[in-house]
Amino acid sequence: MQANAAPIIIKRKKVVAGGGHHGGAWKVAYADFVTAMMTFFLLMWLLNATTEKQRKGIADYFSPNIPINRVSGGGDGAFGGDSIFTEKTMAHSGTGASRMHPTASHKARGVTGTTSVTAPGRQDSTAVAGAQPNTAAALKSVEKDLLGTSGESNEMKDPLRHIVTRITDEGLIVEIFDLQDSPLFQPETAQPRPVMRDIAKLLSQAFGIVTNRVAVNGHVKSYPVVLKNNPVWDLSTARAQKVRDLLQGAGLDRMRMERVTGYADRKPAVQNPEAIRNNRIDVILLRDGK
Repeated sequence: MQANAAPIIIKRKKVVAGGGHHGGAWKVAYADFVTAMMTFFLLMWLLNATTEKQRKGIADYFSPNIPINRVSGGGDGAFGGDSIFTEKTMAHSGTGASRMHPTASHKARGVTGTTSVTAPGRQDSTAVAGAQPNTAAALKSVEKDLLGTSGESNEMKDPLRHIVTRITDEGLIVEIFDLQDSPLFQPETAQPRPVMRDIAKLLSQAFGIVTNRVAVNGHVKSYPVVLKNNPVWDLSTARAQKVRDLLQGAGLDRMRMERVTGYADRKPAVQNPEAIRNNRIDVILLRDGK
């Protein structure tokens, strides 16, 4: 071996794996992005799947729930999510009461920001027109009177099979619908059968105890799309107009009629659009201001 030979140098290069885009930092960022997207789509779904009242309750949940708050706090404590100024609680100051719940002892006016207050010495126009001071109670009274007629006469039992009622924000809705063995109109026409005439007389008599305005909506079942001339629009409108004529002929003041509308087959009452149950008339006793 030669003594003057150059030494052999071995250079070991240390390779550090996982640097740059091979590291794990991007996974954290990606996970945050996916979480944000899931949250966004969950929010969109919740907004679409909830009602306005439910969304208000969720929003109010994060509001302070103190007695002097004028809005609901969304809780279930002593006030049940409401405050002492809400309409149902009826604060003695009259700020939260309304014309639906006046208190005689404390003279609650029900100032809502949209209610006009009559100046002293002037007469309120609504009082002149005979408006009901307690609309909710009046609608409930009409509903009770209407459904209670079945106990007075056996002749009314058959017409009342066609009727269901419900009280909504719009007013008292009296839904009159076809039965399989007892339709309201002659097939495919707006010619009323005797049962429809009896119901019109019954409604006119029940509506006589209040002065609220009245609306009539017509609905019919769907027909096959292969028909050249689909009668749903003309038929629903014609039946609604016929019911208006029957109500007025039975004694309902024509000036109380607010509107007559035909909805065709656009708002079915049951899942099957061609079911006979979708043939119906909605007679609505409107709330004041609707």
